[in-house]
Amino acid sequence: MSSQSKKIALVTGANQGIGLEIARQLGEQGITVLIGARNNARGEEAARGLNADGLLASALYLDVTAQQSIENAARWLSETYGRLDILVNNAAIAPSTWRPASDVPLEEVRALYETNVFGLLAVTQAMLPLLRRSSAGRIVNISSGMASLSRMSQVPPEILQAFPVSLASSKTTVNALTLFLAKELEHTGIKVNAVDPGPTATARNPRGSRTPQQAARVAVHFATIADDGPTGGFFDENGSLPW
Repeated sequence: MSSQSKKIALVTGANQGIGLEIARQLGEQGITVLIGARNNARGEEAARGLNADGLLASALYLDVTAQQSIENAARWLSETYGRLDILVNNAAIAPSTWRPASDVPLEEVRALYETNVFGLLAVTQAMLPLLRRSSAGRIVNISSGMASLSRMSQVPPEILQAFPVSLASSKTTVNALTLFLAKELEHTGIKVNAVDPGPTATARNPRGSRTPQQAARVAVHFATIADDGPTGGFFDENGSLPW
């Protein structure tokens, strides 16, 4: 099968955890997957693991906080495949401690926004010309249930102050970008959605109740939705979520 007849997907932050599982499940659908990773060795190791399972995967050095790295990745994709069909913005960081808004260090907020918000937007902007060349471009932004202002407004204050405001607010901003991008691209055929994978057990969050395999499914679903599927929404595996 030629590179033009097989879908091409880029998953950022895909060398481990949910990102790697998203890449695996996309690969199992016959999609060629690029493992975006800022650690080249780990990206290569992840790609080899998928290759060993018979999946088409390659590592792609991509630091979402470094503009030159992003531009180099976009150039390589253009020269190698000529287009991009699926972009899953999964790369993100979380704070080591959870602090309320009155006490959170600004350095922590800046660091999370640099990766979770600015990095996501920078990658999306760089990849959009390639997505426009696809007959069915899809963008999936990994969000969080904590991003829902409607939900958070119902949480009692004594519980809400225990939530990581830097992470939650960064994901709320991801939701806003999702909506704006979806509206801008509405007539292009490119669909943009945000998804909540749920509380997942990963290296960053060993207390999560869901497996990466479970968490990845909603992202894979929206990465592969049909042309009559939704755009500009926020979803988990059970359906639409409130902003």
